[in-house]
Amino acid sequence: MMKWSVELSEFSIKYEPKEAIKAQALADFLIELTSPVEEGSVEETQWIVSMDGASNLEGSGAGIVLEGPGGILLEKSLRFEFRASNNQAEYEALLAGMVLAKEIGATSLSARSDSQLITGQVARTFQAKDPQLAKYLEKVKLLSENF
Repeated sequence: MMKWSVELSEFSIKYEPKEAIKAQALADFLIELTSPVEEGSVEETQWIVSMDGASNLEGSGAGIVLEGPGGILLEKSLRFEFRASNNQAEYEALLAGMVLAKEIGATSLSARSDSQLITGQVARTFQAKDPQLAKYLEKVKLLSENF
């Protein structure tokens, strides 16, 4: 290090810490994920969201993995600042995954969950009898119109 310091000292190089570039990093990230679309060819690509929500006495949260074409893999974890049942946490995870897919620009989305109740309600094989879960289901239906 000293050798380099001596070598570079003749050039009067000054160190300036780089300022925060959060917005530019996000823009670069989005540019990296999107590919240019050729005119006349609209290719619909399948995205897959896998999620899991959980709740216990210490709190609740969710994990989301969004898989896209070309091996794109986005992972997100959430900690909820409110009390939620396991089923509510599962719905929150689904909604967050759908919002993330929408923001990325996905037009076709497949969801995977280990919750039989949530998948059954979304597939309309189960009824949403709990009023809160019925509200979550309505939000899912509204968001699913984007895909």
